[in-house]
Amino acid sequence: MPPAQRVPRSLRKRPRPMALLLLIVRTALVLGVASIAVAEDSEPQPSTPEVESVYDPYRGMDKDGRIPEVDKASLVDHPERWRYIPEGRIKPGNYFQRFLVSSFAIPLFFHNADVGTGVGVALTDIDFRQQRRREFLGGFFSYTTEGQQSYVLRWRRWLKHMEVPDGGVLQEERSYLSAGGGYRKTLTRRFFGIGPATNEDDETSYTDEVGFLDLGLSHSLPGALDDFVWELGLRGEGHWLDHGRVDGQPSMENVPDFAFLFDESEQVALGWLGAGLRYDTRDSQRNAYSGTAVGGSIDAALAQTDGDVGATYFIFADQVFTVWSLFHDGGTKDEENPPTDTLAFHFESRLSSGDLPFFARPTLGGSEIQRGYIEGRWRDDAVWTAATEYRFWLLPRGFTVWRHIRVERLGAAVFYEIGGVGENGSALFHESLIQSYGVSARVTVERAALFRADFGFSDEGFNFSAGFGLSF
Repeated sequence: MPPAQRVPRSLRKRPRPMALLLLIVRTALVLGVASIAVAEDSEPQPSTPEVESVYDPYRGMDKDGRIPEVDKASLVDHPERWRYIPEGRIKPGNYFQRFLVSSFAIPLFFHNADVGTGVGVALTDIDFRQQRRREFLGGFFSYTTEGQQSYVLRWRRWLKHMEVPDGGVLQEERSYLSAGGGYRKTLTRRFFGIGPATNEDDETSYTDEVGFLDLGLSHSLPGALDDFVWELGLRGEGHWLDHGRVDGQPSMENVPDFAFLFDESEQVALGWLGAGLRYDTRDSQRNAYSGTAVGGSIDAALAQTDGDVGATYFIFADQVFTVWSLFHDGGTKDEENPPTDTLAFHFESRLSSGDLPFFARPTLGGSEIQRGYIEGRWRDDAVWTAATEYRFWLLPRGFTVWRHIRVERLGAAVFYEIGGVGENGSALFHESLIQSYGVSARVTVERAALFRADFGFSDEGFNFSAGFGLSF
């Protein structure tokens, strides 16, 4: 029996799932408003200092981009977890008056073997509503050479935010509220089957049209337990599958071994409820130089079009070490974000249970894990992967792009990844290993704003991907 037919389900025609999706969206909005009210009441509201009549773009920082360190230890516990934003990066005024300081219209150029080369624009405001860099709002709109359309809005509000007496603010990355939504239509999603025995020659494709809305809350525990961070999330999504458009490859619904999976997932709405807890001592959530993180989460699809229920379970561990620098002197001890080279290790495993559409099962491949393979190359009810990455800076002080806009620094990384897939957790480590390796280029504007381009290799060839943020 082909691997894709391991868990058959009844084939039946389903109505278009808009009613259920609207119900999910309405519930998410109600719970989101309640979460915002509770979170805002739990944190003291900082007073906004008087804005100077003359804006100084270098207040709190040097002209070469170096940011002198402030005495965070006198203001907060665990000062390494708080980011200092100098006054020079908090320009007053509306979106257009703050343009290229805290508001941006950024052309997007990216590539992924799954969707092709993409172009678009990101309209972002990192000081939305002029809250002293406390809120972010971004709109991301793109189109690719393979016909993918993507229109996404993202909002975030940090819950731990403090004024610095001499100017600027402190911001803790681990506690925030977030919301997002959008629409994507991808003509070239790949499906190779389910299980470790699938071959590259089994490739098929399908079109995935999806609309989604999500809400999230992340917060550290109080007092002596503040090394622990809990998360809650709601997500509603509707999927409409159609004929695939990959040249030279069959469409998924026309392949007998895969047709039943396509049919049962053709029109599906899902409502997800997620919760997670982790022990986290990293000095940054988005670009750590040291620390440990160990945790897990569950995402339960409690509402589905056909009444099914399923869930995915995630466990992970990260360790980051500061290492000796090869191409720079490591900066100075009295600066906020000195150039720091690191060695990072990562492990994760994902399991699924119950009834889920095939596209919701755990996968390996793409821009985050097993970067030498195309997105969705490996898929089953259980996956695992381990990775190591050496990250180093080549140009530690960056350069000026235009006026006050600077690239903070340029760097690179080398990585190696192993993993596997199986029908359950006990079968995972009895299957053959999947391996990939590669190199990556890195650019930062701020410590938490990193762009990377990954060149991954595997026994199935080369895969290139580019995007924002670290893979782990």
